[in-house]
Amino acid sequence: MSLQTVLVIDDERDIRELLTITLGRMDLQVDAVGTVADARRALSERTYDLCFTDMRLPDGDGQEIIELISSTSPDTPVAMITAYGNVDAAVNALKAGAFDFVSKPVDIQMLRGLVRTALKLAEEKRNGAGAAKPGDSSDRLIGDSPAMQQVRATIGKLARNQAPVYIAGESGVGKELVARLIHEQGPRASGPFVPVNCGAIPSELMESEFFGHRKGSFTGASSDKEGLFQAAQGGTLFLDEVAELPLHMQVKLLRAIQEKAVRPIGGRDEIPVDTRILSATHKNLGQLVEQGQFRQDLFYRINVIELRVPPLRERRGDVPLLSAFILKALAGKSGEAVGQLLPAARQALEAYEFPGNVRELENILERAMAMCDGNSIDADDLMLPQRGPRSSFQESAPAMGGGQAPPPAAPQAADNGGLDDYISNLERTAIIKALEESRYNKTAAARKLGITFRALRYKLKKLGID
Repeated sequence: MSLQTVLVIDDERDIRELLTITLGRMDLQVDAVGTVADARRALSERTYDLCFTDMRLPDGDGQEIIELISSTSPDTPVAMITAYGNVDAAVNALKAGAFDFVSKPVDIQMLRGLVRTALKLAEEKRNGAGAAKPGDSSDRLIGDSPAMQQVRATIGKLARNQAPVYIAGESGVGKELVARLIHEQGPRASGPFVPVNCGAIPSELMESEFFGHRKGSFTGASSDKEGLFQAAQGGTLFLDEVAELPLHMQVKLLRAIQEKAVRPIGGRDEIPVDTRILSATHKNLGQLVEQGQFRQDLFYRINVIELRVPPLRERRGDVPLLSAFILKALAGKSGEAVGQLLPAARQALEAYEFPGNVRELENILERAMAMCDGNSIDADDLMLPQRGPRSSFQESAPAMGGGQAPPPAAPQAADNGGLDDYISNLERTAIIKALEESRYNKTAAARKLGITFRALRYKLKKLGID
């Protein structure tokens, strides 16, 4: 069996020697050159399994190497060697098609992890692996619309590198599912996928949750604790609702991503971490940057590549397929017959706007199965909200959950119960919407509503919401 080959391009002899020795100990055959011209010559003579290139070279830059390999040998991963703290260069390299980057001075442990991941990716490309496997999350990415076909194609491309991906989309469109697919179809599939809802972690506990802590570092720290970054070692860390991070945590997160290392609370040394970062939010991050609520440098670091997941109203043709899938899943859970949509119900769903997207469709169908006779669902069983004229109160009230689609229109005050019932119904609608958007995490729901957890618990009991 022939040795796998690596091309190292760097004008510093010490770096070339360090990489040659380190990679040689990993049973890899290494060719090391110091200029773009020599690199072009080497690449014309043989195909490499992996390439490392410095950004600045005497007769050009590493960007030329990335573009050359992308056009002539697209299955060869390229890792960029960048100067310490040169984040802009790393981001540009990733956008140009680089697999990953390594900063000087080179951390040997980090380098070995990167090499193993890159070579695994190259082997999967050659063997045609990395595609969706039966039974994985791709089975739940339902839809034949052009929009969803584009999403699936983009996921396949993003899975093949290590660039941070920002997944944009409204609440309920399936951003976590997309993140899982990027993880499962890439070389980190055998590693952990660690999702974290940034809006559900109390501010005072965030640093401990993300980076871990040492025993005795603060009151209650009775033992060492591993953080989320360490838990995702060798895999993927998915930061959902990343816009909810307070500014002080944005600074610490940026450093961890840039340096690929974390320091637990109470720890003396930084711990190298090898994890891919995926992030998502239903809010407009660019707008938050302009308003000073989200750091621009962190935004550029996590938004190397953006993937937008379309809302359900932009792919109405997928509603029948999604409905059939959801009804089959509900039947599997309950052990009852699969629900069937009558023509009127199907038409009503296809005409509905779905402000809550796929998650709302799931809730509607689950409720309809509980309300219908037998297993046939009619339009009335769906209990779709009627979108009436907005009251002046709704127009002036601040948007909850980031200013996304409004909740279903509330009943008018003059209907039956007077002002008290009208206000209670408004509260009920807002609370249920916040709970659904927070996946029934009450702490996160309270934060969305701008009230304390204790106040939310009181209102849930008062309004009889389970």
